[in-house]
Amino acid sequence: MRIAFSLLVIISFIPGASAQPADKKYGSKLSKRPRNSVEITIEGDYRYVTSNGIPNHLTGRFPNRNNPNSISEQKLEFRMLAKPVAAKQITMIGMYPFGVALNGVPFEPAAAEFWKRDWRSGWQYEALSGKINLGLDSSNAHVQPTGMYHYHGMPEGLISKLGRRRKAILLGYAADGFQIYSQYCLTDPLVANSKIKKMGSSCRVKSGKRSDGSPGGKFDGTFLQDYEFVQGLGDLDLCNGHFGIVPNSPAGVYHYHITETYPFIPRFFLGTPDSSFMTRPQQTTAAAGNTESDQKVTPDISQPSPGTRRPPSLGRGPGRFPPRPPR
Repeated sequence: MRIAFSLLVIISFIPGASAQPADKKYGSKLSKRPRNSVEITIEGDYRYVTSNGIPNHLTGRFPNRNNPNSISEQKLEFRMLAKPVAAKQITMIGMYPFGVALNGVPFEPAAAEFWKRDWRSGWQYEALSGKINLGLDSSNAHVQPTGMYHYHGMPEGLISKLGRRRKAILLGYAADGFQIYSQYCLTDPLVANSKIKKMGSSCRVKSGKRSDGSPGGKFDGTFLQDYEFVQGLGDLDLCNGHFGIVPNSPAGVYHYHITETYPFIPRFFLGTPDSSFMTRPQQTTAAAGNTESDQKVTPDISQPSPGTRRPPSLGRGPGRFPPRPPR
């Protein structure tokens, strides 16, 4: 059985007219690239997202001084459970995509930049710390050497296309199947008529100084390892999600949020991420302060918390999963 979402027809194909205004940050126009193409279907127990990776909104100029790569069409196919369930343990994202947006663009929070250009240093730069320039545009996105445009944080261009900015807006789906929403939700997540508020994460920058053998200096958010999770500090759990009422789930459902502060895009999965998100080679950088290179590394240097597990090591190439059921 195949169920297609007609809503996406509205947001998927954006004319490439030269009269389109430029991105405020860099000035790129839609007329310079192919149209966005995305299809979201449900077949059997799974939701499939197939896209060409081209965003449906204006972007920054790529290449640029801090990101030497150009946006190009991709062949992306992701799969996730249509009815996700919590796993026995949460899973760290590592260097893989967290999920995919409704426009078919991946969410990838982790930056492939490390202190001394060495992943073995144990210090990974945080893409949105403001301490490193990765050539991100106003949608907190940039481009991999493969030409794949991807979000490191709040997808402002997509949110603008979807409208109703001060509402809980469905932005996409995580690799484990749970929904991903914008930064807004109900003040009381279980009371439908409660006020809308901006969700706050429960992470903060650590106090004190970094240890010997590290970059040194005070913890200031430059590195992923500068942050800590404090239960109850904000509205959300370690996975940057919670259970609550959202527009398409009046009875309440567990869902993730993208927030304006760290972790921005979640770094842990409540459920089990599908292998279709974990099959592309991981990357490290050619030079600290520059964008991702195509060098391949396999380790995940982040330290797991109790009750977490690392993502499985799988083959390469997005979209490799068992054949779909007959239609």
